[in-house]
Amino acid sequence: MEAWHLFFAAIVVVLTPFLRLILFRGGIDDQERGRLPPGPPAVPLLGSTVWLTSSLHDPVTLFQRLVARHGPIISLRFASQLLVIVADRRLAHAALVERGVSLADRPAVESARHLGVGLGDCSDKLITTTSYGPVWRLLRRNLVSEMLHSSRFRLFAPARAWTRRVLVDKLREHEHGDGAAPSDVVEAFHYAVFCLFLLMCFGERLDEATVRALTAAERDLVLYTSSNMAVFAFFPAVTKHLFRGRLQRMHALQWRLKELFLPLINSRREYKKQCGEPRKESTFEHSYVDTLLDIKLPEDGNRALTDDEMVNLCSEFLNAGTDTTSTALQWIMAELVKNPSIQSKLYEEIKSKTGDGGEVSEEDIHGMPYLKAVVLEGLRKHPPGHMLVPHRAAEDMEVGGYLIPKGATVNFMVAEMGRDEEEWEKPMEFIPERFLAGGDGEEVDVTGSKAIRMMPFGAGRRICPGLNMAMLHLEYFVAVMVREFKWKEVAGDEVDFTEKREFTTVMAKPLRARLVPRRTHFG
Repeated sequence: MEAWHLFFAAIVVVLTPFLRLILFRGGIDDQERGRLPPGPPAVPLLGSTVWLTSSLHDPVTLFQRLVARHGPIISLRFASQLLVIVADRRLAHAALVERGVSLADRPAVESARHLGVGLGDCSDKLITTTSYGPVWRLLRRNLVSEMLHSSRFRLFAPARAWTRRVLVDKLREHEHGDGAAPSDVVEAFHYAVFCLFLLMCFGERLDEATVRALTAAERDLVLYTSSNMAVFAFFPAVTKHLFRGRLQRMHALQWRLKELFLPLINSRREYKKQCGEPRKESTFEHSYVDTLLDIKLPEDGNRALTDDEMVNLCSEFLNAGTDTTSTALQWIMAELVKNPSIQSKLYEEIKSKTGDGGEVSEEDIHGMPYLKAVVLEGLRKHPPGHMLVPHRAAEDMEVGGYLIPKGATVNFMVAEMGRDEEEWEKPMEFIPERFLAGGDGEEVDVTGSKAIRMMPFGAGRRICPGLNMAMLHLEYFVAVMVREFKWKEVAGDEVDFTEKREFTTVMAKPLRARLVPRRTHFG
């Protein structure tokens, strides 16, 4: 049992004589309390009692259990914070789209303010977590217009072509004459995608040693944060003393990342001073850092971003793009390994566009409806994130006849909506045809603007701004891998779809496959 479980068990022992007298739902009156979504009982300080018997590492399982018991919208306490969890697609649309402004804000991370961890005090300058307002609009507009707009996005076509070669070369490193299974295809996915986002972020093709160092620093920080820092949401003024070792480790990880990022940021700063004169073949003319160096914050005296703020924004850019994309690729390729007939059908579509010996181009994939159906089906059945980044109610609002009070944290069960058997035929089967003409997903809009049936990218005002980029990357890299290799299941090491929660929801048993080249060389 973890130390914090013992800590809270001790609190329960002390409070036991009072529990029956002080059961409550929070600082609201009886009339409002009766309008809240149903949920488990709560006690002062501790919040809903179910937390005492549940792991903070796997809240989704707890939410599934409570939704099955109480219905598609529930409320529970996490310390002093009211959480509302929505598992129904219609209620999600009502909250995120119809009442989008009311849920466009993010909850304050109280623990970060108390802890003052390293670079964590810059969390109000991240697109993902900053409050809805001028700073968020400025940062998001910069990302969309300067990196994700079609005119800018096309600049990185050579980078994607280069990444294609990196990916296939990494997969070929594990290829043997007998077609033996590579031990780490997932690592190849992550490495290649991370290379692409590093190039987009810093405008430079980096050598493998540098990429490996950056990958390790980024993943160590992300995984440590997701698996070890949740405890500070409870009484941070106390837990920051009890778990001082975790904070020290967090400091070290953050400063390591800063040490690696700052030279790359400074190099780009010098490049801009030279008016963008190419220094070497590996230097690209545009990067995310370029745009960050140009930002001024009107709300803060028109100042430029600090180095710490730029480090955090670069880290956000890399994490948001790399982990979600590489995770989705793993799930999609696992389904193609498990379903060889689907893989064959997809290969025939790809070959019809590229010819017997041709390579996949970005132009080719726009004419591949089955490829898009395969990707959409992968995102429906295996969304990389089973929950969204939390939202905060900016005002009292009513959803499904229940009150969501101002200040409540609201989240949505993404995987439950995509797997709802009332909305999808055979939801736990991988059927790309459902997204073709006549299928039950034919009219699905992943933006959720008209209706929500699946929302791997979220919905409403805080929808993922990189939606179109993510779809292009997934379609492109899936097509490349199926074009170059026949992916076969390994006898004795079959595909296992058991899930594991990390920063994203990954395969608990990483994908292994026997790769058989379809061509004798790759240009």
